[in-house]
Amino acid sequence: MKENVFDVLIYLFENYMDDVELTPDPDMIRTELLEAGFPQTEINKAFDWLESLTEQTAIKSASSPAFRIFFSQEMAKLDTECRGLLLFLEQNGILTPASRELVIDRVMAFNEETISLENLKWVVLMVLFSQPNEEIAFARMENLVYESLPNYLH
Repeated sequence: MKENVFDVLIYLFENYMDDVELTPDPDMIRTELLEAGFPQTEINKAFDWLESLTEQTAIKSASSPAFRIFFSQEMAKLDTECRGLLLFLEQNGILTPASRELVIDRVMAFNEETISLENLKWVVLMVLFSQPNEEIAFARMENLVYESLPNYLH
């Protein structure tokens, strides 16, 4: 079984992020993930990624429209389809310029050479979930993520 950090994050999101009232013990979660077959190194990376997400400070949006130019490293990791999704989400009010930057930051934190469109959708979902006052954007993004998953996963 070749699991990666995305698989761990998706597992955590689907099993623990729904109930914000519940604060499970991280050691218990780590044990559960190990028992589920996830590698220790990927579990550690996922927890580090989530911790970094919670430590992000709010980015103030520009008062006028801005155009985003991607660095070569970002373009290498985010192909045309992924960049198109980010633009689509921003144009449709799901992402703000500030949340877009947070998504890009979190994508760049992965040690993957490229990121798939599906994994990018999950990153956007997790970023929106972590931000205050993004409930509507989160709900809209959640629909996009789950609409594209096979029916047997529901």
